[in-house]
Amino acid sequence: MTRSHTHTHVRLFFLISTSSADISLSLLGCCRILSCFKLNAFEYLNLPFDSSIDEVKKQYRKLSLLVHPDKCKHPQAKEAFGALAKAQQILHDPSEREYLLNQVNAAKEELRAKRKKQLKKDTASKLKSLVDEGKYEQEYERSEEFQKQLKLKVRELLTDQEWRRRKMQMRV
Repeated sequence: MTRSHTHTHVRLFFLISTSSADISLSLLGCCRILSCFKLNAFEYLNLPFDSSIDEVKKQYRKLSLLVHPDKCKHPQAKEAFGALAKAQQILHDPSEREYLLNQVNAAKEELRAKRKKQLKKDTASKLKSLVDEGKYEQEYERSEEFQKQLKLKVRELLTDQEWRRRKMQMRV
């Protein structure tokens, strides 16, 4: 086999493996989006709660290209694409975004209060917290553990609010 044939085969292999990787990424992206918690637009776009409007736009473009029904072969690509569009729309609407962020802040406050109770029992952590002048708490809030708890607490609060809203609708 000549050098040019080998080079062509390598390029062809690279193109095939790249396109199959893109296909599997788009399929995984669809599955992730479809399995998201329905009331949390940040979760659909896979963004942290403190994301800016520009970050929302960038992430929406990136994900929408990945799961666009014309490019993605997943049978529910259209639904995933629609869910992303709705999530972006929610995060661009000032009142919707404010509502979500209020729920995030309420969740943070509940988690902080819970942590404060735990620290009262744990003298070593309490002393470390006092010595570090709040840095200890800031570090904890950036931790993966806190972020997981926050995500779950936000889900809980959003679910409670939606349940109350539906209950009120039934009364009217």
